[in-house]
Amino acid sequence: MLQIAFIRENQEKVIQALAKRNIDAKSVVEEVVQLDENRRAAQVELDNTLSESNKLSKDIGELMKAGEKAKAAILKEKTVSLKEKSKELSEKAEALAVELTNKLYTLPNLPADIVPEGKTPDDNLNVFQEGDIPVLHEGAQPHWELVKKYDIIDFELGVKITGAGFPVYKGKGARLQRALINYFLDKNTAAGYNEVQVPHLVNEASGFGTGQLPDKEGQMYHSTIDDLYLIPTAEVPVTNLFRDVILNENELPVLHTAYTPCFRREAGSYGAHVRGLNRLHQFDKVEIVRVEHPDNSYAALDGMVEHVKEILKELKLPYRVLRLCGGDMGFTSALTYDFEVFSTAQDRWLEISSVSNFETFQANRLKLRFKDKDGKNQLAHTLNGSSLALPRVLAGIIENYQTPEGIVIPEVLRPYCGFDIIN
Repeated sequence: MLQIAFIRENQEKVIQALAKRNIDAKSVVEEVVQLDENRRAAQVELDNTLSESNKLSKDIGELMKAGEKAKAAILKEKTVSLKEKSKELSEKAEALAVELTNKLYTLPNLPADIVPEGKTPDDNLNVFQEGDIPVLHEGAQPHWELVKKYDIIDFELGVKITGAGFPVYKGKGARLQRALINYFLDKNTAAGYNEVQVPHLVNEASGFGTGQLPDKEGQMYHSTIDDLYLIPTAEVPVTNLFRDVILNENELPVLHTAYTPCFRREAGSYGAHVRGLNRLHQFDKVEIVRVEHPDNSYAALDGMVEHVKEILKELKLPYRVLRLCGGDMGFTSALTYDFEVFSTAQDRWLEISSVSNFETFQANRLKLRFKDKDGKNQLAHTLNGSSLALPRVLAGIIENYQTPEGIVIPEVLRPYCGFDIIN
């Protein structure tokens, strides 16, 4: 959530920044500023009324001590009127505060200065590419055919049990999945991230804290009886560990990693581009989350990008890094880098990671602060990234490592798998 003080003092800057997201925010910004002025005016009137009421109460006490009960009675009648007025003003100020907060929830984060202009993924900026695209043998197949051939993932069984988008991993497919999870976690913990295990359901406050609510409410599975949401990413519970927390400056940075299943309704996703592992309703992901000092967050973001690069380099998968344009960025992000692996059998790039800096956007919602050297509370910066989402990494390995003899396991994963080939 954007800070109201910043919006109030930088209205034109906010409007111009959101224009990079292709949003005409002029009317919303003006409405937000007016609501804030009305709320502050109501609060000032309330404070003055309460102050006057307190002064009269003091005067009544003095008059009663002096035995002037008649004068005290007159003032008591006035305090009754003031109490009624203060109650009305309090309700008005509270209603305006709720209306203001709800309106602020509709504004996305401001893009960083280096975010490129653009409306669609075609406008994203390719900032890095590495790895040779393999030349496959004649008759090479996409992963959804290979997993059937080697009986390692069963999409039909998942449909029988739950529905489309809930695959069943079998035999060496399940072991390869587990190997990737352990490898990713080991890489993250070796880089200084503290591993945590977190709940897979979160309450509404957690969804609002990281910005999934109200922006992505329709994409989340909702347990209505308990009013809990299945997590779309470990970012939500891990970042919410710090909701309503004040850290000391010397505790920064905080680095966490977590493996969780992720659940996304993916409403409206159809067509060949979502076949097989390309888009699922349930999938596994290993996440990294950082809480940083504002002065260090962009250096930390660069470090996270390099960390994911190292993982993909060890897996020997061809990949590229995109800096997302304003029109393709997530609601909460100030700057996002997407990683994509090249699927040789599908002849297309597949997104496998997003690494983002949210600056103070999430921290403002979470009330996540740190005490600076002067003892003042400041909003921290939050960052997160996939390292990595498994389905498309798995698809990339299955397709790019296929041979006429079987699917060769990347060398770095063999100690985790206990086998060298799927055949």
